[in-house]
Amino acid sequence: MKVALVHDYLNQYGGAERVLQNLLEIFPEADVYTLIYDKKLTYGIFSEEIIKGTSFLDYGFVARHHYWFIPLMPLAAESINLGEKYDLIISDTWGYAKGINYKRGVHISYCHTPLRYAWDTDSHLKTRLNDSFYKIIRPVTNRLVSYLRNWDKKTAAKPDLFFANSEFIAAKMRKYYEREPDGVIYPPVDEKMFFNIVPYKKRSYYLAAGRLVHYKRFDIVVEAFNQLKLPLKIVGRGPELEYLKKINESPFTSFISAPMTDEEMSDIYNNAKALIFPQVEDFGLVAAEAVACGTPVVAYNEGGAKEIVEEGLSGFFINEQTKEAVVEGVEKITEINFNSEIISEMARKFSKERFAEKIKEAAGQGLSYGL
Repeated sequence: MKVALVHDYLNQYGGAERVLQNLLEIFPEADVYTLIYDKKLTYGIFSEEIIKGTSFLDYGFVARHHYWFIPLMPLAAESINLGEKYDLIISDTWGYAKGINYKRGVHISYCHTPLRYAWDTDSHLKTRLNDSFYKIIRPVTNRLVSYLRNWDKKTAAKPDLFFANSEFIAAKMRKYYEREPDGVIYPPVDEKMFFNIVPYKKRSYYLAAGRLVHYKRFDIVVEAFNQLKLPLKIVGRGPELEYLKKINESPFTSFISAPMTDEEMSDIYNNAKALIFPQVEDFGLVAAEAVACGTPVVAYNEGGAKEIVEEGLSGFFINEQTKEAVVEGVEKITEINFNSEIISEMARKFSKERFAEKIKEAAGQGLSYGL
């Protein structure tokens, strides 16, 4: 069976890329297609040998500054034509990859989110542009948004089977695509996260982790710990790093920006008293990994976190994205002596084995019916 895996961009490594990595473990002989590819920025995880095609945007300046070429992204996706080569096509996507062209094969799409540029334009562009420039171009974006929404909705009809990565995203798919998802398949947490659970009493610091971009609200975490004067580790890289260092006033806050292996991240999770998670995420793999390591989570009460954290058992929710709410959440969590082993068991539903089982079931369903 010939399998193609299609991903939006391979020029960063985050939760969506981890899903692709797991898909490659399920289908090790699969060919990979992507709009933009950068081996260095994905830490060599996706070798050049498996990348069988990219788009016309995968060149020099354009690839490095692809956010300036959003209007061309739909055309770039459609420029990837798989022809009649594949029996099974899986698009792992938050927008564009489902729009590739092909003449045969069962197409299963795994949706991380409907296209953010189309449906959540204001908040997403603000993470890329400074406020002053954004205000200047905002009137121009209206026509682009209409174009992207029409394209996103049109290409949402292409997959034979369409899965969401959370119930939160399934609801968005119903709203924006007017299509009922074929199910929810949670992203996988590596089984290495479930071992060597450190007893809660021995844990010594608080943790915030992920790509350092504006919508993840690391700024309110830093400000809260300026006040709390408790040890905090911020793990991640991104455009907000220098700003976060600038607003940090606490000698107890440290930044770790080097790439981390799964084993190193497991150790960091396992020694944290709590993960601070104040953002709205489609799923929230960082939160799921923390829970797998027996680490409670202080999470904003929106998005995929509501499917990961169980109030009072594996953490607490905050109802505002403010410094004050984070302070209150941390103070609440310090009053509880959590059982790390029990918390870890709550993450079993996010295991790699369960993910692989669900993906294989979906592939079997599509191929058996000849969709």
